[in-house]
Amino acid sequence: MFQIGDNIVYPMHGAGVIEAIEEKEILGEKQRYYVINMPIGKLQIMVQMGKELNVGLRLAVDILTLESALLVFHNEESNPSLPWNQRYRINMDKMRTGDLQEGAEVVRDLKRRNNVKVLNTSEKRMLDNAWGILISELVLVKECTEKQASDFLNQQVNR
Repeated sequence: MFQIGDNIVYPMHGAGVIEAIEEKEILGEKQRYYVINMPIGKLQIMVQMGKELNVGLRLAVDILTLESALLVFHNEESNPSLPWNQRYRINMDKMRTGDLQEGAEVVRDLKRRNNVKVLNTSEKRMLDNAWGILISELVLVKECTEKQASDFLNQQVNR
């Protein structure tokens, strides 16, 4: 389904590039794996071929889709009156989809909430994770540095 050199997004981990397809023997059974280099965090992840849809791998979006998804920062917060544990579950479900739009919504909502009241530790960690995932896809799509992507995203959030 994917090719070497494809920019992909792995939900809850971020964006990376498929660097190789390797065959490994595990428990006496040979399997083929995508070897994915995650530039942010310097991770290398292996995903078994045939399991890519189960784990939610998707191709990184194009620049127009990215810019369209970032328009979500101009919309209202999802539901500011929910208790934190309900918000957390909803946001975690959005993060697990790996969908760019939903990840941007999580960043938007948590950033706005943080401007009103300091986030608890769990939500702060989730914001950091969602921010990093969004930045990682920006880096690949816009072909820029992590700092440039972060500056660009801050501009979008603070408009």
